[in-house]
Amino acid sequence: MTTDTAPAGLSTALVPPPHGTAAAFAVLTFGTFVVGTGEFAIMGMLPEFASSLKLTTADAGYAITAYALGVVVGAPLITILGARLSRRELLLSLYILFCFGNILSVAMPTAGLIEIARFITGLPHGALFGISALVAATMVDRSRRGWAVGRVLSGIAIATLVGAPLSTFAANHFGWRVSYLIIGLCGLLLFAGVWRYIPADSPNRANSPLREVTALFNAQVILTLTTAAIGFGGMFMIYTYLTSVLQNVTHVPEWEIMAFMIVWGAGMLAGANAGAWLVDRNLSLAAIIALAGSAVVMLAFSSVLHSVPALFVIVFLIPTFVNALGPALQTRLMDFAGDAQTLAASLNHSAFNVANAAGASVGSILLANNYGYGSLGIGAALLSAGGLLVYLFALFLLKRSPVTE
Repeated sequence: MTTDTAPAGLSTALVPPPHGTAAAFAVLTFGTFVVGTGEFAIMGMLPEFASSLKLTTADAGYAITAYALGVVVGAPLITILGARLSRRELLLSLYILFCFGNILSVAMPTAGLIEIARFITGLPHGALFGISALVAATMVDRSRRGWAVGRVLSGIAIATLVGAPLSTFAANHFGWRVSYLIIGLCGLLLFAGVWRYIPADSPNRANSPLREVTALFNAQVILTLTTAAIGFGGMFMIYTYLTSVLQNVTHVPEWEIMAFMIVWGAGMLAGANAGAWLVDRNLSLAAIIALAGSAVVMLAFSSVLHSVPALFVIVFLIPTFVNALGPALQTRLMDFAGDAQTLAASLNHSAFNVANAAGASVGSILLANNYGYGSLGIGAALLSAGGLLVYLFALFLLKRSPVTE
């Protein structure tokens, strides 16, 4: 059993893809890979990006902020405005917007205009991930939803492992605009893939934005989103400053920093798959293990900064535990969101970006106050523990007032 007296959030009727589930899953996973690459690429090519526009690295970082802001704003806005569209129709519209935003980023001549383009590119981000997960869940039996969601969301992990390094390589050799042009053209390829391989579900033309928003006001939905906004923060706190730790504390050579980044990406991929496997057996246990385990390994991070072998292990385990949380929370939202399925799934990725901003900000405060790099592990562990407390409170409320099917 995967939930604790949770209602069935999705219809049990399967929606068969027109050309087989393997092709449909390949399109959806490739989609999260491309969108994830579009998000993470700029972090690796920031020096080239800044140099080409004659900016400082700090000023160039505003392009990252603009994208994140687009994600937070776009997830609720787009899904509310698209409430009457089918999920396939919405996916097609979002990939056109994603393609437009990336190509606009290539064409804009100044930093300010590029930031506007990055904001536009971020608008469809959360909805693309959320709707892709929902579509995947409708193509399999209820008992395999965790596998389906994890399979699709594994594209994000593959983006950190493969997509971002390839984008950095392309930027270093051909310029950052070429990287974004390729990503944008992949958006057109995905439009064609969705058109051909994703099942045409029936739109709810009677739905309304107000109904979508009203259905969202459910304590379990709000607490699940809060768990994501807090619980993912620790991972981003460590990831943001990992290169600085490796350079200033561990003192590893440049090539070894890349090795650590590859290990981090491998951990994210392992976590997505392990979390999906566990969700199909016990959803709540999956979330608890992810949050409690991440708190433990983050505490260990502070004590192994001077040991390269031990740090390699911890750098693998942190994203493994934290990323295992993703399929659990996404699947839990399906159970409790009712008529706000699309909006709740999209907001999960807005919460993910809130965690990104919060983790990086708290880490910056700790370092600015001279607590040292070791404090990052402690601060990150506290965020994971905070997410765990919120999740346990959600389970407590559910036990007291179980929702019946």
